[in-house]
Amino acid sequence: MHEKERHRVILSAVQEKPVVTVPELVELTDSSEATIRRDIAALHVQKRLRRVRGGAEAINPPQFVGLAGRPFSVNEGLHAREKQAIAKEAVALCADGEPIIINGGTTTFQMVHFLANRRMQVFTNSFPIAEHLLKHSKNTVMLSGGTIYREQNIILSPFDNDVTRNFYARRMFMGAQGLGPLGLMEADPLLIQAEQKLIDQADELVVLVDSSKFHRRSSLILCGLKRIATVITDSGIEDRHAAMLEGAGVNLVIAKAKPAVDAESASSSA
Repeated sequence: MHEKERHRVILSAVQEKPVVTVPELVELTDSSEATIRRDIAALHVQKRLRRVRGGAEAINPPQFVGLAGRPFSVNEGLHAREKQAIAKEAVALCADGEPIIINGGTTTFQMVHFLANRRMQVFTNSFPIAEHLLKHSKNTVMLSGGTIYREQNIILSPFDNDVTRNFYARRMFMGAQGLGPLGLMEADPLLIQAEQKLIDQADELVVLVDSSKFHRRSSLILCGLKRIATVITDSGIEDRHAAMLEGAGVNLVIAKAKPAVDAESASSSA
């Protein structure tokens, strides 16, 4: 990850919670501790964040209440090639005219590019997904009602009598904070409440997760493995995780990401 990209991720991360630690930023950016400490020092000098013991904090923390979990802008740049490949496989499961639900997330957002030439009925709680499909496709789009959470770019409602209950879907596509033997995991109770309502409206649940999500855990379980029809992930999945899904009767689809092209290779082929 280049310096400008790291700085963008770091600055976005410090808006998520009071203090972000160096180890957390190392994981987010896949960089060394020394690199992160230099980045924090540079951004501190530029007065774009405040360096604190063991990490960094925002100079002007957000005053609104957000959701637990990483912001959309932070997640967007992580495992980008894998997410695109996973999203392509997800859209391949769809047939024109089918009603589907797409839950908000950075992996599910990548589906919009492959839906550009489709004509489907799409229900989503993601403002970016709805906006993109309206501008760049002829799909019918329906949005859920509720509060827009800026960091995650999703719309959530705590009420049972929202429009969610009136939409039927052949499939629901969603990501998750983590995926393990107990099932899908999320980080926020409001997310759990809203996503469970969406899951109830679909015949099949299709989970889109890059292979790193099999190593992540959270304190809240959204649903068990038995509720999942299909998991789409990348080739980095370990055999033990594939066996876990197979044992639960979950269909596993491996998406093959295109190899990265470095600058030297690109220039030599030009």
